[in-house]
Amino acid sequence: MKSLSFNIQGMHCASCAVRNEKSLNSLPGVTEAVVNLALNKAQVEFDDTKISEHDLHQAVIKNGYKVAVHTKHAEHDHGADEAEVSGIKHKAIIALILAVPVAVLAMAEIKLGFYFWGRDLSLWLQAILGSVVIIITGLEFHLGLLKRLRFLSANMDTLISLGTLAAFFYSWWILFDSGMELYFETGAIITAFILLGRYLEAKSRGRASAAIKKLLELGAKTARRVRVDGTEEQVPIEEVMIGDKLLIKPGEKIPIDGKVLSGESSVDESMLTGESLPVGKKIGDEIFGATLNINGVLTIIVTKVGEGTVLAQIVKVVSEAQTKKAPIQKLADKISGIFVPIILVIAAATVAVWYFTTGDLNQGLMSAVAVLVIACPCALGLATPTAIMVATGTGAKRGVLIKNAESLERGSKIQVVIFDKTGTLTQGKPIVTDIVPQADYQIEAVLKLAYSLEKLSEHPLAQAVVNKAESLKIASAEVSSFINISGQGVSALLGDKKIRVGNLRWLKNEGVLLGNIEGAAGQLEAEAKTVVGVAEDNKLMGLIAIADAIKNDSIATIAALQKKNIRVVMMTGDNLRTGQAIAKQLGITEVLAEILPQGKAAAVAKIQAENLKVAFVGDGINDAPALVQADLGLAMGTGTDIAIEAGGMVLMQGSPLKVLEALYLTKRTFRIIKQNLFWAFVYNLAAVPLAALGFLNPIIAAGAMALSSVSVVSNSLRLKRFKL
Repeated sequence: MKSLSFNIQGMHCASCAVRNEKSLNSLPGVTEAVVNLALNKAQVEFDDTKISEHDLHQAVIKNGYKVAVHTKHAEHDHGADEAEVSGIKHKAIIALILAVPVAVLAMAEIKLGFYFWGRDLSLWLQAILGSVVIIITGLEFHLGLLKRLRFLSANMDTLISLGTLAAFFYSWWILFDSGMELYFETGAIITAFILLGRYLEAKSRGRASAAIKKLLELGAKTARRVRVDGTEEQVPIEEVMIGDKLLIKPGEKIPIDGKVLSGESSVDESMLTGESLPVGKKIGDEIFGATLNINGVLTIIVTKVGEGTVLAQIVKVVSEAQTKKAPIQKLADKISGIFVPIILVIAAATVAVWYFTTGDLNQGLMSAVAVLVIACPCALGLATPTAIMVATGTGAKRGVLIKNAESLERGSKIQVVIFDKTGTLTQGKPIVTDIVPQADYQIEAVLKLAYSLEKLSEHPLAQAVVNKAESLKIASAEVSSFINISGQGVSALLGDKKIRVGNLRWLKNEGVLLGNIEGAAGQLEAEAKTVVGVAEDNKLMGLIAIADAIKNDSIATIAALQKKNIRVVMMTGDNLRTGQAIAKQLGITEVLAEILPQGKAAAVAKIQAENLKVAFVGDGINDAPALVQADLGLAMGTGTDIAIEAGGMVLMQGSPLKVLEALYLTKRTFRIIKQNLFWAFVYNLAAVPLAALGFLNPIIAAGAMALSSVSVVSNSLRLKRFKL
């Protein structure tokens, strides 16, 4: 079996993706073919003894699309090209600018009093401006029509082209025949609105690949390699090989995966693990590329390069999840599979029936034009984009950024919400929660000594102590002979007394007498808090407990979700004891603990396998695969850019309460979209027979079509009144 990935150019709607997917899956030797509209990408599993890559490409080409094979440099160049999106935007703007005066001149029946060839100048302006909009800005629709005719296929673009061209040619005929009842504004308005919707869709598709691009940018570009003679050289990361020795200085990004050969340090792995506390590294410990070396000098031996690294694996998981997650079939495109051919048949039959029954070809042509105009899917095209536009504006005001229409449908069906712990339910930044002094000491004295030492350290736990002391306006003491013991603590001299601040195991090994305070320490640790001791010489002065504080509205959010019968799960890289302690505070009964970055997407998939719709809420780089895997990814706007790009929605204020608003807004918005599609189709269903029978002339048909568009827009505007 062989796997092939290639880009498909020219897809504009879900029916395009479905058609190509069906064509590929129908080929002998193809095991599975998935066409992803968001990425404009086909992923095919096939038996290369039965079918060739050329045959796969030809199946797509025969449908009227172009194929672009992935290269090494373009492997992750997914989604809509920026130039293409910009081009659609400019065409939409031009179409709207020109269509407005055409509509005003036509609807107000304005006469300018200047005549050419017996027609008022206003009519010629309608003809010229309308023609530019219909033919020039709408050229892609007409070229698509020719392409579909060549391959005997049709989609919603077919009706757009036929409807606007019908209005175009009929209007020019009327202009020279009688000069009355022109329909240029109909074709121009249809073209402008459809182009606007096309731009919104292209823009949302273009964001799909940003997560992968940003992930790839995380890795170091160069590495400091140690030669055999001990000298150093700066080399591109591509030249680093397994077995090479690399030197990493404090503050530098670790270039690639390996093991520590010499040195000790604390490493910030939050970019990969999402956990805020640094991890102590010593000889023999594994170390990962894209993480940050904090305070020590490390020499490592490279153990993995290229696709074998942890960062590369995360990229792979995100990429695969995006490919496998097929876009939701838009209802309008589902309808088009039946609707388009039927309308074409009705229009042709209308001309024939009128001609053969009455001999009146003119009436037959007028009725056929009316059929195409009333059937032109302006309302169907507006149904989703207008609701998205209003919902996006409403959501943004309330701190919820909606990125695509698919997220709306998925969000409306969510049954389980999985929260990543760090930075989502918690602040993601350690703070001092408790200070427990020994009987002979005061809280202020314990904190002052700890502050005096910790202000000299760059450790996040030290920063928590510093922030606490400064908030209480406690003055520090001047110390000397400061020493940082990586992974253990710090020590210094205050006069002739030796002060130590660090973990209790280290203090005990240093000869500090802990007394009866170990019980209090155990209780604090059971509450998921990190405990450090403060010692003067060999006597423990007290304990300082540090924890990642729970966000103010986390508990209320979880309670509200559970009240709505939504299952709530907390996911964390912490050990089970710590995870359960935090979950208990939050009111969560289900905890997924010790989940590695590579395992987060799998954990989501496991719950999805229970036939449940899952939303995942996260903020870290390590959350990107899970955000993509979930039916709905909710990224905290206070988190990383990668998580934000991978998520289907962004909670811009970083508040868990925004999860509630996001889910409620999705339910309301998708309900509006379904209503829009229903009423838009009802207009067609009711009006098409009337048009075919001659009860609707093209201008009335255009009015009915405009009315259907107005109803869709008005219904969408109800989302402005959305409240939690």
